[in-house]
Amino acid sequence: MSKKQGFTLVEIMIVVAIIGLLAAIAIPSFVKARNTSQQNACINNLRQIDGGKEQWAMASKSSDGSAVVTVSVDEYIKGATTPECPGGGTYTYHNIGSDPACNVTSPTAHQFAG
Repeated sequence: MSKKQGFTLVEIMIVVAIIGLLAAIAIPSFVKARNTSQQNACINNLRQIDGGKEQWAMASKSSDGSAVVTVSVDEYIKGATTPECPGGGTYTYHNIGSDPACNVTSPTAHQFAG
């Protein structure tokens, strides 16, 4: 009588349980890292918008409180277009002298304080 080589059901169940445990530990960390990365990218976009607003204000001799022409400001931003929020939000440029904003608030707010 020859004994067949292979894994028993118990051994396979233990391996599956270990993989499930590792996934349960890793997935929340991955989600947190992704959210933090999106927040940082959005804040950098807001910095670019703020810099573009300042350059546009100097070039057009606009003062604090002046309304912003988004299309004109975009010419001073790398890529010459409004950046896109990686979290799916939209940007509001606001007037000269005010910080631009992103409307994403959950799970972490995308806020820039220039």
